[in-house]
Amino acid sequence: MAQVLEFKLPDLGEGLTEAEIVRWLVDVGDVVAVDQPVVEVETAKAMVEVPCPYGGVVTARFGEEGTELPVGAPLLTVAVGATSMPGAASAAGAAESVPASSNGSGAASGSGAARASGPAAEGSGNVLVGYGTAAPAARRRRVRRDATGPAGPAGAPAPAPAPASASATATATVTTGAAPAPVVPAPADGPVPVISPLVRKLAREKGLDLRRLRGSGPDGLILRADVERAVAAPATEEVPAPAAAGAVVAGAGERVPLRGVRGAVADKLARSRTEIPDATCWVDADATELMAARAAMNAAGGPKISLLALLARICVAALARHPELNSRVDMAAREIVRLPEVHLGFAAQTDRGLVVPVVRDAHRRTAESLTAEFTRLTEAGRAGTLMPADLTGGTFTLNNYGVFGVDGSTPIINHPEAAMLGVGRIVPKPWVHEGQLAVRQVVQLSLTFDHRVCDGGTAGGFLRYVADCVEQPAVLLRTL
Repeated sequence: MAQVLEFKLPDLGEGLTEAEIVRWLVDVGDVVAVDQPVVEVETAKAMVEVPCPYGGVVTARFGEEGTELPVGAPLLTVAVGATSMPGAASAAGAAESVPASSNGSGAASGSGAARASGPAAEGSGNVLVGYGTAAPAARRRRVRRDATGPAGPAGAPAPAPAPASASATATATVTTGAAPAPVVPAPADGPVPVISPLVRKLAREKGLDLRRLRGSGPDGLILRADVERAVAAPATEEVPAPAAAGAVVAGAGERVPLRGVRGAVADKLARSRTEIPDATCWVDADATELMAARAAMNAAGGPKISLLALLARICVAALARHPELNSRVDMAAREIVRLPEVHLGFAAQTDRGLVVPVVRDAHRRTAESLTAEFTRLTEAGRAGTLMPADLTGGTFTLNNYGVFGVDGSTPIINHPEAAMLGVGRIVPKPWVHEGQLAVRQVVQLSLTFDHRVCDGGTAGGFLRYVADCVEQPAVLLRTL
């Protein structure tokens, strides 16, 4: 008999304690190979596929799509070495031996995944959803129709929802009465009446909270058509979420959960402002010569050099002169830890929100190497394929908010770093150049720094050196 082993959600990266199930890649009854990805999860840092260390048959899955699980919680169980679901033959035989019910369909009894039924047309007494052992890949829905309906006899309270378990992901049972029951939104603490992963995915893409939709399917089941109608006319299709006892609801409004990347950003920014006594200084600089130097580099042939890469080279040179800003504070030991390597983070806007990928060992890279790495990490961020290692370990952050068409900002430090350089847009402005008023390419640079690691003189010296290099790129030659 095959040994059944439990695979738990592994530690997916530095400081991560939970992950949300985005998409199951296998069904109960599927045969999986060692290190085959079985589920796609979203952490506070990235979207990743989780490989299973066992080979065999999946016997149970834990957690529906959209569920958050802590690290160490069971993900699935695998019958190691098996090629078919254990007990499938006996379960199928049991299904064939059950007499047909009065509505023309039969179902085998059993618990968890060890259930099966014969084919049933829509509208018949029993329709299966989930994963039966007789046909493990099929997704079917079991509906038991009786005279009492979901609330039971008149005046009786509705039964409490069953606790989630492995068998809950294998077979779901919903009860309905002979007459359609009134459709209501899903309770705040109960399961969302959605079966199809495609419906969940569509709702996520459209930013809809499924608990606020009225399902038009049996027993309030939310269908694709319900989501599409809500997108077209959200004011008529969505309903307010149920309020907690004693709560005061101040008008209707959209509630966006702070989870995943958005939640991680919120936590980090709040912690930064709570723990770090930050200060900001800024300066305008004439970037005309920097733009001309970049044009000359790109005209010489070879891979194109990005403006962000040149600014990164300037930052690295400035940090070599002012290492206080490439540090972090250890309050437990009451020490400032100055770091020998520069791992440069850069802010990138994606469909999933703001992410800060990290370029490792930026102090050892050329402008060409920096350009290639910025491109790789930006494309991975937009595709949602950044790994946790790509988003951790930064020592200093460069934020080019000029791409949003703004001139200035007061950046919030990316905790636990000590500083961030912000770069505004580069635009033609009147400027006094060599004693004459001229139109020059001007940029505003702003530095937010942790006042515990240095005083204003150090921060001002760093920012002035960056501005000097922007105005006269030849200054960099002294440190190259």
